[in-house]
Amino acid sequence: MTFNTVTVLGAGAWGTALANAAARAGRQVTLWARDSAQVEALAATRESRYLPGVKLEEGITPQADLALAAKAGLVLAVVPAQATRSLLDQLAGHLPAGVPIVYCSKGIEQGTGLFLHDISAACLPANPAAILSGPSFAADVSRGLPTAVTLAAFDEDLARRIAAALAGPALRLYHATDVIGVEIGGAAKNVLAIACGIAAGRGLGASAGAALVARGFAELSRFGRAFGARPETLMGLSGLGDLVLTCSSTQSRNFSFGVALGRGERPGEAGHGKLAEGAYTASVLVQMARSKGVELPIAEAVEGIISGHMGVADAVGTLLARPSKAEGS
Repeated sequence: MTFNTVTVLGAGAWGTALANAAARAGRQVTLWARDSAQVEALAATRESRYLPGVKLEEGITPQADLALAAKAGLVLAVVPAQATRSLLDQLAGHLPAGVPIVYCSKGIEQGTGLFLHDISAACLPANPAAILSGPSFAADVSRGLPTAVTLAAFDEDLARRIAAALAGPALRLYHATDVIGVEIGGAAKNVLAIACGIAAGRGLGASAGAALVARGFAELSRFGRAFGARPETLMGLSGLGDLVLTCSSTQSRNFSFGVALGRGERPGEAGHGKLAEGAYTASVLVQMARSKGVELPIAEAVEGIISGHMGVADAVGTLLARPSKAEGS
């Protein structure tokens, strides 16, 4: 398989950015959106409302018909993590067996505690799953700014071939086989980015922000080890690299969501109409950690704020009041 034809399912900011990247890599790209009016607008203006000023590359065809969109050698699923199962259920009758699906969202399914590759195995067992994750903002990728990410699949040769198919002049993909590690890095860092945003919105200073990144990475590592992730994966692009980026910029929806919480906005309003995946991942991340006896005090504080069980001031006070312990534990 050479993956000359690529379909991107989801025409939001990240889906549009990846469609542009795939087109720059020389692929013929179908960009699917559920909303036919959005597809018509994309076809007419060649510009997404989610990325103002960014034009669709030549070689990208907007499409609203899922059956037609499924006719590709490679599929990128770029819908919210909590909507993945619904999309795959619709896709099941259209996607030929053997066509790989690359999951480009970052989250864990609520209610089941399943990672995206687990959902894929349940819904589309005949289609190999891969994960794309790493430090990347849609605005940067869409404009062709230098970016490096990780592409993981259980089959190393498949991961290598997909990475080669999507790599372009400014997008570098490192292939890996630690699927669970790459997924954990992407899901957990969103929750930790909310914590860093809360600290920034509360005006706690750069020192507190740096401490949260460091201690947050310790939490991510503990969680990852408990679920079988490799240490080198957690230290890489999809773990530490993505954590640092997402915890330090208002381009991050999760960080911005946290800033709004820190300034006193309610969880239901803090997103300002934009999706912060970490807001949905926090509760399931904490539940999964408890099932393994893993302590995640920062993630627990975020979950408490989002669920309304704890105020921001109380959460900060609880974290500061934790008993002193040896670093590295």
